[in-house]
Amino acid sequence: MRDAIAEALRLLDKRRFVLQIHDVSFPSLPDEDIGHGASTTAGAAELLDFAAAQGFTGVLLGPQGAVSAMNPSPYDGTVLSRSPLTIPPRLLVEDGLVDAETLARLVAGRPVAASVHADPVYAHGAMTQLLDEACAALARSPDVRAYAARNSWLEADAVYDVLDRMHGGGHFGAWPGALDRRLFAPRADEEHATARRLADLRVAAANEIARYAAVQWIAEDYHTRLRAACARRGVLLYGDLQIGLSVVDVWTRAALLLPGYRMGAPPSRTNVEGQPWGYAVLDPQQYRDVGDRPGPALRFVEQRMDRMLSLYDGVRIDHPHGHSDPWVYDAGAADPLRAVQNGARLFSSPDLPDHPALAAFAVARPAQIDRGKHRFDDGWVTELDDEQVARYAVVIDVIVDTARRRGRALDDLLCEVLSTLPYPLARVMERHGFGRFRVTQKASLVDPTDVYRAENAQAADWVMIGNHDTPPVWRLLEDWARSGALAARRDLLAGALRVDPRSLAAPSSVAQAMLAELFLSPARNVMVFFADLFGLTEIYNEPGIVSGRNWRLRLAPGWRARYDADRRRGRVLDVPAALAAALRAKRVGTPALIDRLLGRDGPAGPR
Repeated sequence: MRDAIAEALRLLDKRRFVLQIHDVSFPSLPDEDIGHGASTTAGAAELLDFAAAQGFTGVLLGPQGAVSAMNPSPYDGTVLSRSPLTIPPRLLVEDGLVDAETLARLVAGRPVAASVHADPVYAHGAMTQLLDEACAALARSPDVRAYAARNSWLEADAVYDVLDRMHGGGHFGAWPGALDRRLFAPRADEEHATARRLADLRVAAANEIARYAAVQWIAEDYHTRLRAACARRGVLLYGDLQIGLSVVDVWTRAALLLPGYRMGAPPSRTNVEGQPWGYAVLDPQQYRDVGDRPGPALRFVEQRMDRMLSLYDGVRIDHPHGHSDPWVYDAGAADPLRAVQNGARLFSSPDLPDHPALAAFAVARPAQIDRGKHRFDDGWVTELDDEQVARYAVVIDVIVDTARRRGRALDDLLCEVLSTLPYPLARVMERHGFGRFRVTQKASLVDPTDVYRAENAQAADWVMIGNHDTPPVWRLLEDWARSGALAARRDLLAGALRVDPRSLAAPSSVAQAMLAELFLSPARNVMVFFADLFGLTEIYNEPGIVSGRNWRLRLAPGWRARYDADRRRGRVLDVPAALAAALRAKRVGTPALIDRLLGRDGPAGPR
């Protein structure tokens, strides 16, 4: 079956077929489940075997940085340190680092519901106990010492961890004492005192700093094993270069940040109100040093990308507009939502009366602005010369150049461009030949030129039914049926697949047709979110709100048997059947190949 799927993908000119799933959502086996998934567990290995058998050529994970128990969003995690929750509990026992009774006790104490909806508070506490035991023997090991020496960023993250616990948690801005708040970004008159404070911490907290290094060494070691296991399966592993910096990174890199502004998402078709992310903005004045050498801000971007490429085969670039022309707003505003709605583009605001400070960073000239459009409109900037495009592209160029230096192809980078594509970003993407994302569940059924329509994709694009920020297609089918939109979508899909609309009478057949449509698209890259694949109806993340349900949905125990049963009922996405439908519609492939995909030539193999 896997060979048949590979042949079908080749005939349909699909180069990358990727499953998107974040660590928290991976299933665990009963004896390793502490209430949170991880891509390195034995349960995850079973899912990766399944993905390989389904013909997926890659798996896209979410950001894997450390997050707090109170804020489980992976997009708010650390950008260099890895989350301890990516460590597989059972392997800690098998490798002799943790006693089996310790793990058994923690598994037994796990809240029952955490196998379906992760419990970050319990999982953080359980992992802390496991790592206290594991690090007792490792913290002073030569391997950990060598790892810490190779990774210069590690000490600052470890010192933050020490001070955070010393000051009882909370935001570092509330810590008592200016030295601790500004340890890595002191004023000129504080430099001697902060250097002495850091030296004292190295001595007083030596054991805690060594433990932090040991945790990072353990996490990276298991990740390295995961990547090797994926390679043996013929599956590429993709990471996520998140646009935001965690509170830890803001503290350690405060000297590189632009004061007075935060980054967010402007009002758009995807989110009409905008989103005040609250993310820090790199200071453009630190892009370059004297002599046009890369300055500290760009060296930080290169450091991040180097680390990503040491851990993953490819990288998803989260919100690339944030690298080329971030939407910024007043950091001190009492109403962040109103502030983000009245924000502006960092490099496209040469003369805005409400953002005069941005004029110093402007790349676009006043004559290149269309005053008849809103400043977040794609056409706000109307034209640019090549030198200006190069200035907009500075950060993206570093990302691309780092990838090339490490022997990666452009296809190894995924640009998450959704509904909006501001002209400056469009020119930067064109400069490098990047494609965009097209989320077909959002496609207009009446506008044949809509950017989300699969047939409008270009070869370099990525097409998908949904992603981690959209409702699962199975939930949408119910909404479309109630609103009357299902019939119009059925007719559109029937035309694309060259079938009678009556063959798509069942709502589930519409979901299957939406998967087949992806394979018919001119785009060479297809992505499937795990909730769509497995027929889930719960939302993984609802953007723009703080909810106790976000970032917690998991594949529940028994997922494989449930998938097989639901496939027979048409309640999950069936990859081989969708490929067969696409081959028929495109009139390529032999009848024998289609029969193999549909399991008509005897045992169908793993489905």
